Amino acid sequence: VFQKWVNREISNFDYLIQLNTMAGRTYNDLAQYPVFPWILRDYTSEELDLNNPAVFRDLSKPIGVVNEKNAKTVKDKYENFEDPLGMIDKFHYGTHYSNAAGVMHYLIRVEPFTTLHIQLQSGRFDCADRQFHSIPATWQALMDNPNDVKELIPEFFYFPEFLENQNGFNLGQLQISKEVVNDVVLPKWAHSPEDFIYKHRKALESEYVSAHLHEWIDLIFGYKQRGPAAVEALNVFYYCTYEGAVDLDALTDEKERKALEGMINNFGQTPCQL
Repeated sequence: VFQKWVNREISNFDYLIQLNTMAGRTYNDLAQYPVFPWILRDYTSEELDLNNPAVFRDLSKPIGVVNEKNAKTVKDKYENFEDPLGMIDKFHYGTHYSNAAGVMHYLIRVEPFTTLHIQLQSGRFDCADRQFHSIPATWQALMDNPNDVKELIPEFFYFPEFLENQNGFNLGQLQISKEVVNDVVLPKWAHSPEDFIYKHRKALESEYVSAHLHEWIDLIFGYKQRGPAAVEALNVFYYCTYEGAVDLDALTDEKERKALEGMINNFGQTPCQL
C-alpha cells in the first residue's frame, strides 16, 4: 500500500482509509472510528487558494499545538504532572483526538448518530452552544483551547448530508447571539455542503498535503505515537488510550474492570502502532 501511495497510484483519501483499517479502526465501532486530519486553517477567506501553503494546517504538529500559543500550556501540564500513586504516566492531553462522543458530535444531524447522541445526553440534545454548528467556529475553538483536540472523521471528505439538518431536528439556539442551530455554518469559500466537500477533498489531494501527510501519519499511526519521540512532539495522551496499557483480563474485580472499560470507550483509543 505504501509503495502504491508513494507512486501516486492511490489517493491520499484511500491511503488514510487503508492505514486506519490496518490500525484496527472501523466504522462499526464509535470508540475506534477512522480518524482523518484537519488539513486547512483558512475558514474565513472568500476564495480558497490551494496553491498557497499558508491556507494549510501544519501537519507535523498535533492539533492541540498547531496554535503555537498552546504549546507552553501543554508542555507545562506534562512536566508538572505527578500521580501520587505512581500509576498514571505523564501526558499532554487528558482528552483524545478521536472518541465516540466526538463522532456523534460531528454526525448529530444524521441517524443513527442523532439517537445515540440523545441517549448519551440522558434523553435530550446537549445545549446548543456545545453542538457542532459551524466549521469556522469549530476550528477557532480548537485554536483557542488546548484541551479540545478533536481531529476529523472521513465524512468531511465525501458526505455533504451530515452538514444539513435534513430531518429538521430542533437543536436549540446559541445563548449569546440567539442564532438557531440548523444546518452547519460553512466557511465563506464554500457555497453549499456539496461545494465544501468538493473543495475539502481537493485540498486533501493537493500537492501540499501529499508532501506533508506523512508527518501527521507519524503522529497518529507511526513512530511519534509513543515513547521519547511522542514526548518531544507534544503528542502524549492519557495512559489508558494506548493499546496494551491496561490488561483488562488481569483485573479480577468486576467493578474495576467495568470502570476501566468505560473509561477506555469514552476517552478514545490510540490506533495500533503501524
